[in-house]
Amino acid sequence: MTDTAPLILTLAFDEPTFARFDGERRRHFPEALNRIPAHATLFHHLPGDRERGVIEAITALARAVPPPEVAVTGLRFTGRGVAYVLDSGGLATFRARLAKGFEPFLTAQDRQGWRPHVTVQNKVAPDVARALHADLSAGFAPFHFTAPATLLWRYLGGPWAPVARLPFGENA
Repeated sequence: MTDTAPLILTLAFDEPTFARFDGERRRHFPEALNRIPAHATLFHHLPGDRERGVIEAITALARAVPPPEVAVTGLRFTGRGVAYVLDSGGLATFRARLAKGFEPFLTAQDRQGWRPHVTVQNKVAPDVARALHADLSAGFAPFHFTAPATLLWRYLGGPWAPVARLPFGENA
């Protein structure tokens, strides 16, 4: 593991929400390509050589923010996959504040508009993705969860290595 490999920041889910998303990901994501658990990415590439400062910045802001309520509002067909759409004003504000602090280090991907989602299928034929989208949409009912924390990972060229769990709220 190299200290310069990029860091990835994702949202942690409560246990029932993680079980649902990760179970669907394990069922529908091509097995040979599924190297990471279900996740909602906040940042794809934070500077790995500044790990300590990244952790300190995220921790300080997360402690000042109550655990955000997140709405799962629907499903998105991505062409070659399916993702659940997430919506949270509190989470969007948290991410925007982090983005401002990390601005000099952000890649183009992390500077563009943020559309929070959880991918449960990717890299399949469009007809397979269309079928799953139709199937999941037919039984979908919007739901909510409370995000307890963020998760920081180190990108290892495919798999990710956990670095830190950074909880939201004053009791973190």
